Amino acid sequence: MGELIPLFPLGSPLFPGVVLPLQIFEPRYRRLVSDLVDRPDGAGPRSFGVVAIRQGWEVERVSPAEALFDVGCTAVVRAVTPQADGGYRIVTVGADRFRLLDVVVGDDPPYLQAEVEWLGEEEAAEEAAGDAEGLSDGTDEVLSSVARGSLGLLVRSVSDLFARYVTEVAALRGGLDADDDDDEEDAELLADLGLDEPGDPGRDGEAAALLRQVGDDARGLSYLVASAALLTTEDRQALLAESATRRRLAAESRLLRRELTLLRELGAVPVPLQQFAGPLTPN
Repeated sequence: MGELIPLFPLGSPLFPGVVLPLQIFEPRYRRLVSDLVDRPDGAGPRSFGVVAIRQGWEVERVSPAEALFDVGCTAVVRAVTPQADGGYRIVTVGADRFRLLDVVVGDDPPYLQAEVEWLGEEEAAEEAAGDAEGLSDGTDEVLSSVARGSLGLLVRSVSDLFARYVTEVAALRGGLDADDDDDEEDAELLADLGLDEPGDPGRDGEAAALLRQVGDDARGLSYLVASAALLTTEDRQALLAESATRRRLAAESRLLRRELTLLRELGAVPVPLQQFAGPLTPN
């Protein structure tokens, strides 16, 4: 048996360390936020699981286990602002990855719950083993040194590719819409928490602002790229499911090269398919 947590399906996966503002308006998710806010101190984290939707847009109308991807990430609630209509504006931050074992649908609580197992991160040991392929005689210290050096090169390569990618996307988009009231409210919430909203063009450029958030943190960089790049849900989900930072960065290096080629050849920024989503019909 795994641990039971509240579940919030979204059109795209959430990644550890990534800020996720949400507008809560559906009654079932108002109840979810209310339950978390009312949770006594020490009674568990004020968090819920975010899982990307694999098919359909109303998960409860199909089998939830089939409609959702099997790897998700918890969202820890950092700020809650009640709205006049009874809804909430909240700011969450991605925390721990998990695998879905089962999805529980019930009347009380009205929101989905998930039985999950927690996923760990494979870091130095896995990286050393991966980079040691083909080396027949060496000590663990040598292999670790090779792994650290390889990871450092990979971090610099992905950072450079991502900076070029963000610059290309910004140029093709021609700037951000500063008149969006929802964006301004999200920015205010993030500022209150001491968090910078990604893509602030008023600083040293969007790419530099994004990369400053992670510095030399290889794991943080891998999750930033996975979240910020305009990838398909399937690509993002594969990156979330990857437990090793080195392999995640290697995959992102390939994806960024592919995306840069497409941007230059097509001269246009891809639009997420979720923007074309509509309600399910009998057809």
